Amino acid sequence: MFNTNTDIFGKNQRQSKENIKEKINDADLIFVADLFAEDYTGGAELTTENLIAHLVKSGKKICKLKSSQVNQENIQAGLMKHWVFCNFSGMDLNLIPVIIANLNYSIIEYDYKFCKYRSVEKHRYAENKECDCSEQTHGKMVSAFLFGAINLFWMSEKQRDLYIKKFPFLASSNSTVLSSIFSIETLKKLKKIRAKSKKINEKSQKAIIVGSNSWIKGVQDSIKYCQEKEIKYDLVQGLEHSALLNKMSEFTDFVFMPKGGDTCPRIVIEAKLAGLNIHTNLNTQHADEAWWSAGPDEIEEYLKSRAEIFKETLDSTIDKAKTISGYTTVKDCISQKYPYEQSIKSMLGFCDQVVVVDGGSTDGTWEALIELAKLDDRVIIEQNKRDWDHPRFAVFDGLQKAYARSLCTGDWCWQMDSDEIVHEKDYERIKKLIKQIPKSMHLLALPVIEYWGSAEKVRIDVNPWKWRLSRNLNHITHGIPQQLRREDEKGMLYASPGTDGCDYIDNQNFEQIPCMNFYSQEIHDIRIKSLSGDEKALEVYENWFNNIVENLPGVHHYSWIDLERKIKTYKNYWSKHWQSLYNIEQEDTPENNMFFDKKWSEVTDDEIVKLAANLKNKMGGWIFHSKVDFDNPTPHAYIERGQPEVMK
Repeated sequence: MFNTNTDIFGKNQRQSKENIKEKINDADLIFVADLFAEDYTGGAELTTENLIAHLVKSGKKICKLKSSQVNQENIQAGLMKHWVFCNFSGMDLNLIPVIIANLNYSIIEYDYKFCKYRSVEKHRYAENKECDCSEQTHGKMVSAFLFGAINLFWMSEKQRDLYIKKFPFLASSNSTVLSSIFSIETLKKLKKIRAKSKKINEKSQKAIIVGSNSWIKGVQDSIKYCQEKEIKYDLVQGLEHSALLNKMSEFTDFVFMPKGGDTCPRIVIEAKLAGLNIHTNLNTQHADEAWWSAGPDEIEEYLKSRAEIFKETLDSTIDKAKTISGYTTVKDCISQKYPYEQSIKSMLGFCDQVVVVDGGSTDGTWEALIELAKLDDRVIIEQNKRDWDHPRFAVFDGLQKAYARSLCTGDWCWQMDSDEIVHEKDYERIKKLIKQIPKSMHLLALPVIEYWGSAEKVRIDVNPWKWRLSRNLNHITHGIPQQLRREDEKGMLYASPGTDGCDYIDNQNFEQIPCMNFYSQEIHDIRIKSLSGDEKALEVYENWFNNIVENLPGVHHYSWIDLERKIKTYKNYWSKHWQSLYNIEQEDTPENNMFFDKKWSEVTDDEIVKLAANLKNKMGGWIFHSKVDFDNPTPHAYIERGQPEVMK
């Protein structure tokens, strides 16, 4: 019997977990609170409920989640949602770093959660010393949680200012003073009570004090105040909220003397709107705000506006269209036969800005860029000339990319080389993708279709991905990663093999930026099997890659499609480039020529044309770290998608 009950309990738990996930998946917004209005009709709970009701009325789907139900599983389920955290004392604070890193969220701060007593005055009263929670782990954790929020909503200006005094970095946050939120029904009810009170002007002065067990509400101080002022009073407690509002019509005055900062006590606002004279102290923190000194009708209009301001603030951040800056670098692209104009035009299909940095072209490329920029003001061109005869000229490749990136103003950055093209089918996919990337991911690798000799052959002997899409964060740049940085005898920077000098790195410590990649070890192993002649593995890999390029945006790379041009650039440029980058010297010998069994200086154009034809027809790729071997032809894949229109 015991085991059966345990099984049922476990089943119910699983069903409950699945039900929560379903609600999260179905929601537009997830509200987190210790309690909701159906659990307890406190001021914070009523404000939260009225905000939710306003959002629901506008068509939003809301999931209510108790703070105790926040866990990594539910966070994972809600990665693509916007979360609103209200009171969260029931939440495991160890989850805060996970939330900051992964969720888009706003916070409604009702009190002072950085303090372990949620009140600096209560802290002083309880421990006979000033609150130092802002210097303790708990306070620092809560302040980091607030700093990570997209929006901060406060109950009063004083509350906001105290937080900023304790944590000055919060001054840069997107902050809104919200005040307590009331339903239209409650405001109408209070208006009726106010009208009723006006008709009973002859009633003798009598104050109402609302009983509470909360230290901060200062009930005994309110009683003492009435006694000292010789004001008759009744202590009222235990009434349901609606009944309490009706009860107010029997009184002329409302006395509320909180012992500590009460951020925006709704009962005080309700009493004023009910027509009562208010007796309070400076701990009622909204009491010196401009709206509070107005008449009841003006206060009512102010309060009516707050829920819509909350909604508009959320909408402006949730629905804000993220912008993309594309960037590329060029030099003498016309003479080198790079499809740089097509590359730029393809970026204009999805980018809000395209930055092109020219390294000092002398073949008409720069002049062509000037004309291109005249046609579309999204094209930003800069010429950043370098000494390309410098012994370490290859290091400039990463520096040029870093400079181009520094000119980007979008939320996201899309890097491309001048021989890479985005397919028109991917334009909208890229725009959708940036809305789906987890907050903690700053860099994303995406597919590369690497052509070999023609559009009929796609290489499988190279990785099918490249670092591509990144958040436009100040610390991200391009260059040589820390572990591969070296200096020659003259103090000039060069690289150890293992980098092309253009890695995504942190500009402070030169460490590589962590990257999110679709390419797994399992797929890598299949690709390697394909290269060894396993036809079944090749079929699996080809099907996988076709599926990937239809579901993830990427680029079509034309570097190796014109093999004659590529061999000539190896002869005239790339061999020198790698020597410069890696601080090595290679003599022009047959042993150092991976293309021909002779010196480069002895190779004729006719020989290059013949080799290019053989490579195109007999091979599916080759990595020229070793001599080309036609007896071991490299397999290739076929991609069904077809070329981008701009290349046709």
